[in-house]
Amino acid sequence: MRTPTFRQAVSLDDARCFEIESTAYEGDEAATLARISKRIAEYPQGFLIMELDGRVIGFINSGCADSVVMSDESFKELVGHDAAAPNVVIMSVVIDSAYQGRGYATTLMRTFVGQMRQAGKKTIHLMCKQRHVDLYARLGYRYVQPSPSDHGGMSWHEMIMDL
Repeated sequence: MRTPTFRQAVSLDDARCFEIESTAYEGDEAATLARISKRIAEYPQGFLIMELDGRVIGFINSGCADSVVMSDESFKELVGHDAAAPNVVIMSVVIDSAYQGRGYATTLMRTFVGQMRQAGKKTIHLMCKQRHVDLYARLGYRYVQPSPSDHGGMSWHEMIMDL
């Protein structure tokens, strides 16, 4: 695996992030370009870009809240987001399909977790499909419950990491 670099997203990243997101997620589960642009504009500290040779190959984006309700669809629009809140909610973890299967997602997640620890956050929450539960468990997340969310018409599972 070549060594990637990391940085916060800037507004010019929105189209590339949308391209990666829309090809990686199924059906209606991908965020729109408008949502991605809003997340970059409102919380760039929680939008981590991974680059390889100067090209964006993946990202994680998130928001923060005092109280987390994973099935709250309005949070995807950052309704209730407070950058100073202690709990991080991941909305997307995605690697360009041309770079998948090489360990980049693990590197991306570990870098993100390290940044959130350094920022003094207390927990990281995410929802994932059943096929990813074991991966996130290996990364230090614990299973919470099947989610009542049916975002994108899919079944989801809630997980949490205590920092």
